[in-house]
Amino acid sequence: MITVQRVAKAAGKHLTKTALQLRKALGARATRSCPACGAAVVGFFRYGDNGQWGCPECGASPRERLMNWLIQQGALKVPTDGAILHMAPNEASLVRRFSAAADYTPADLDPSRYGVANMTRVDLMNLADSDRYDLFYASHVMEHVPDDMAVLRNIHRALKPGGEAWLIVPLWDKPTEDGSFDIPPRERERRFGQWDHVRQYGPDFADRIRAAGFDLEEIDAATIDVATRHFHGLDDRLFRARKPGGESAR
Repeated sequence: MITVQRVAKAAGKHLTKTALQLRKALGARATRSCPACGAAVVGFFRYGDNGQWGCPECGASPRERLMNWLIQQGALKVPTDGAILHMAPNEASLVRRFSAAADYTPADLDPSRYGVANMTRVDLMNLADSDRYDLFYASHVMEHVPDDMAVLRNIHRALKPGGEAWLIVPLWDKPTEDGSFDIPPRERERRFGQWDHVRQYGPDFADRIRAAGFDLEEIDAATIDVATRHFHGLDDRLFRARKPGGESAR
């Protein structure tokens, strides 16, 4: 669905990305670094309200860069000997990391949207696996599902004891506001920031995760030192949920 908001975001992205490419061509010094692709860059391009959103070399978002940085720092461990379910695998760098696992499943409700090998159709509302996965990863997925509590319970059941769900969602500083697909798309865009979202999460997303039976650690980019955060363009908050039991990867 084409909306004024999406057109404005795309225009801002194109203009600032072009400006960065021009600066590079004119010999500007690279003073930043992308943890997703390892490139030294002169800056990051704008998308929407975020003026430091995308890597001009690989397109990685702040949340994708955050995930790579946390993995590189050893704060997160990818279970390469285990099973990983990667929902909506838009992040090429994380596809590369996760696909090294013994059992890697890239999945989406509509697999045809992705150019990733071996895509599988998975409807999280009907996820029926039990004790299968060591890691579940979903970035900006939960705001699309009709019933997020049902999905969180499904994820909990699908993880092995000790398994982890790494969840990232759009956040504002108010309580979560829920909606439904019965709301017209343009009204959903106005209320939730995007036409295909059915809720806008607040910090109380943590309460929903715990209510589904998880232990929870929140890793906020805002707690990383300012120089590192600026250098890599890190942003967003990771909700690191762990199913009790088994051995912890922490």
